[in-house]
Amino acid sequence: MLGFSTQTIAEWSGEVGLEGRWHMQSPVDPAQYDKGLSLSFESEYSKSWDGGNQSFVFKPFLRLDQIDDKRTHVDIREAVWIKAGDDWEFRLGIDKVYWGVTEANHLVDIINQTDQLENPDGEQKLGQAMIKFSTERDWGTVDAYFLPWFRERQFAGNRDRLRSQPRVDASQTQYENDLEQHYPDLALRWSHSVGDWDLGLSHFHGTSREPSFSLGTDGSGNSVLIPRYAIIDQSSLDVQATLDDWLWKLETIYRSGHGDSFYAATGGFEYTLVGIAETDNDLGILLELMYDDRGASATTPFNQDVFLGLRWVANDTQSTEVLGGVIVDWSSQSKFFNLEASRRFGDNWKASLQMRAWLDVPLNDLAFSQHRDDYIEAKLVRYF
Repeated sequence: MLGFSTQTIAEWSGEVGLEGRWHMQSPVDPAQYDKGLSLSFESEYSKSWDGGNQSFVFKPFLRLDQIDDKRTHVDIREAVWIKAGDDWEFRLGIDKVYWGVTEANHLVDIINQTDQLENPDGEQKLGQAMIKFSTERDWGTVDAYFLPWFRERQFAGNRDRLRSQPRVDASQTQYENDLEQHYPDLALRWSHSVGDWDLGLSHFHGTSREPSFSLGTDGSGNSVLIPRYAIIDQSSLDVQATLDDWLWKLETIYRSGHGDSFYAATGGFEYTLVGIAETDNDLGILLELMYDDRGASATTPFNQDVFLGLRWVANDTQSTEVLGGVIVDWSSQSKFFNLEASRRFGDNWKASLQMRAWLDVPLNDLAFSQHRDDYIEAKLVRYF
């Protein structure tokens, strides 16, 4: 019989960040800015009781932007109650879930909506309301999801540099299903580790997190893009193999309902040179290939691309890291450069730097709207 404890453990933590972004070229639209500051706040409250069998996690997020009122936004990343048993777990509330293994393009990660106001790279996610039940067996872990309502993707305002041309008018959003945001989503995932291999099989049915767009006009007669969300089925496979200093990765999906059915895949490796030059430093060499069966009609710019990158990790007490790379479209030869660096200072401070640039982007490329939006971003974070 399980013994129950009345002891309750509660903790608060969080971070405050100051971010500055400077664009190195003049904008396509004169209304767009060249530089600006923003302030972010993220906190986490966690409480556990019942001998650790029950817990609650609350993570609010806030950004205040100097220039773009659209980028000033609030989100609840997590507000979830968790109940755990010997071989099962139940979650109810708002939560974040990550699926996938690759570095450059996250194909299978579909539960949470992308927070595009934070960063166009798709790494930041909005909280998603869900009921999740997980059970762990010798043959793997099964996760079942019920997602009662959908969250639209938010898009940059008129003054933001990292926006489409023409801009997206979210007030005219369209849905395939009459239930719109209240159409319930369902997902099922099996994951398992076998020796050096980590495997995941998933299926999702519901509203696509990725909209398609049609050309329209706003109330003033200006050209705008109108988002439309379709009902889709997506089956996916993700595999990661850790073989000595090699890390092999693969993500592949098959999706129907978003226009014609299609498949897409991203795969490659990361090879780590451990202790380079007889130091504690490690150097990782990354290569990933990206393919989308839709070709030029894909709703993502990563349809026929290759990613080449280097990851340097100092393995010091300051957690110094640098990741740099380029994504090249092997059809159009367009290039996207990215550099990310970070380092801690003392116990409570972290500084990070990001540089991004687009080169040789043709007019018919989805990334053409950002071809003059090269930028440098610096951020200072204080943890508490």
